[in-house]
Amino acid sequence: MRALTPTLLEAQKQPSAQPYVRVTVSDRIVALTRLRWERLYTGGETDRYHAAAMPGDGSLLRARVEPSTSTIAYQRVANPGAGSAFGSWSTLDSVANAGLALAASGANALLAFVPLNGVQVRIRESSDYGASFGTVQIVAGAGAFIGSVAAVLKPDGTAFLIYAAGSTVFVLKRTGGTWGSAVAWPYSASQITGLACWHSGDYLLAIAGVDGSGAARLWAAVYGDGATQAVDTWSVLRDVAQADAGSNVTFRAPSLAVLDTYRLFFVESYSGSVAYDRPQWTWFAPSQSFAANAWREPVPFDLNTAYGLALTGADALGPAWLSMPSGVWRAPLTTAELDLSDDVLELSSELRRDGGRARVVLRNDHGRYTGLSTGAGAVIRAGAELEFGAGYVTSAGPEAPAAAPRFVIGGWEHRSGDGEATVTLFARDAWSLVERWRARRQFAWAAGTDNLFQILRFVFGRAGIDLINTGSSALASALRPAFTIHPGQDGRRVVAALLSLTADVVLVSALGASYYEPVAGATTYRYGGDHAITRARFASAGRAVNRAQVFGPSVVAESFAWDDIGDQFDRLRQAHDLNVTTVALAQDRAAALLRREELSPELGELVSPVNCGQELYDIVAVTDEGAGLSDASFRVVGIDLRFGRRGRPTYEQRLLLGSV
Repeated sequence: MRALTPTLLEAQKQPSAQPYVRVTVSDRIVALTRLRWERLYTGGETDRYHAAAMPGDGSLLRARVEPSTSTIAYQRVANPGAGSAFGSWSTLDSVANAGLALAASGANALLAFVPLNGVQVRIRESSDYGASFGTVQIVAGAGAFIGSVAAVLKPDGTAFLIYAAGSTVFVLKRTGGTWGSAVAWPYSASQITGLACWHSGDYLLAIAGVDGSGAARLWAAVYGDGATQAVDTWSVLRDVAQADAGSNVTFRAPSLAVLDTYRLFFVESYSGSVAYDRPQWTWFAPSQSFAANAWREPVPFDLNTAYGLALTGADALGPAWLSMPSGVWRAPLTTAELDLSDDVLELSSELRRDGGRARVVLRNDHGRYTGLSTGAGAVIRAGAELEFGAGYVTSAGPEAPAAAPRFVIGGWEHRSGDGEATVTLFARDAWSLVERWRARRQFAWAAGTDNLFQILRFVFGRAGIDLINTGSSALASALRPAFTIHPGQDGRRVVAALLSLTADVVLVSALGASYYEPVAGATTYRYGGDHAITRARFASAGRAVNRAQVFGPSVVAESFAWDDIGDQFDRLRQAHDLNVTTVALAQDRAAALLRREELSPELGELVSPVNCGQELYDIVAVTDEGAGLSDASFRVVGIDLRFGRRGRPTYEQRLLLGSV
């Protein structure tokens, strides 16, 4: 149950309480700002390797390879914005046709590049926000051509370089003013096509290349700095994107930054008929660790470039910046928001275990919402986030819970006539994003690798939703199944298949989703005493399933609801699961199967004044003399809310009740 202030808790129990509904629309995606990129500069520079960074004074540093002279073209824009001189460049060192890197921290900046000989990494450093650079230092050498380089500069002066010589990736660190020796990674590839890194606790890496089988890969990895990964050790490589050998697809030029969240750009190149070099971008919630690899399905960016876009920014307050030699883009990290509360005529919502929807009717006699996506209604767009808080006017003023339900706007309609003009917004909750995700290729997990939560986190991440484990069952951790997502499968079906293996549930909330086991416990709220019941119905029925059998390759286990078997004889449900290889797993699967069936039926409904804190899966106590109930426990499996100002005012909720 959502937390309520004492004044709001008291107000909602009063029969004469005055309703208050707060409704806002924000340009967000599941609590993250939607980046709206504005192009500030369009020039004629040749598309080539380039880099960008932002030191502590907010200036924008850009460097690129100028192929006509084999030199580095460099610029520093002190106050970047519309009208800035993004086309003014100075010339620095001679350079090979290879990647280069810029890194900044505070007043310090570092430029790393590959000279004409192609087998060294050289650096130049600045201590005045990139206004000037010191002399060249040679920090690394290799026996093969160095094609890619990326860099990090920490506030304490520690510098980190990652570079690719041939098909081998090396890392190199400077600590205490002294450069160490380059160390090769513990993996192998047939080709490296780009590198990116950022420091946030550890060194976060994006590596584009081709594996030994010829498949194009974009990997994410962590190089330890002691936060979540041991110092100077590598995490496993995890796929962000993958294309099969022979598909004519490669990935290159990744660029990574941690601003408001983890954000990543890279290029997907196709060399077949109607070839393209298209930037893609992806992100995931900052509450996840980078190692979770919960990237959203990459989104194409409207541009064609073989060398990609450099992503940078100063901090989470923004803005975010994108750069290529002939272009600069800017996007605010602050969220545009519109308060609709005063114009709401009607509001209705339905929340269920597998999805929810909302409908909001706004007055439009003032014409404020006549041209949506522009003017006063510019924030109202398909995909924007609709949030409403159901509350009351209390002794402290109008109040609604801070953590309110959020929905994704799918569309709207205008209506006029009989002296009235309205706009109705239609929205669905984050389950709709899961449903709309379609697997674009096959994803497979071998038995014994990821557990159920980790696979679910991947699927929710692909839909752009942050899934947090808030108390899953022991079975959900122990079961590490062989599992395949086939091309074209939608996320809803994939999630349903995974949830069917345990009794655990997913609750979509204001900031994402949580995964946990709905165990029997204490009640969170009482109806029928201080909080009146308007009307109710309660039902009971025998179990649809009272005996479960689970068969593994060489094990079998059963679970029984003996009381119900005594009444109805056995109603059997069987499961054959090759992933169940031990007696303990089989027993847990059988118990979970029976428990899931126990939680499935709806046992009644309860209509009452709105409880502003009510959430799905809460356990509530109900006292109803007419039904012979005294503090009877139910689990909330559905919540309907109705609010209306027109005609006869309405403000009530309907709870669907299930077994605890």
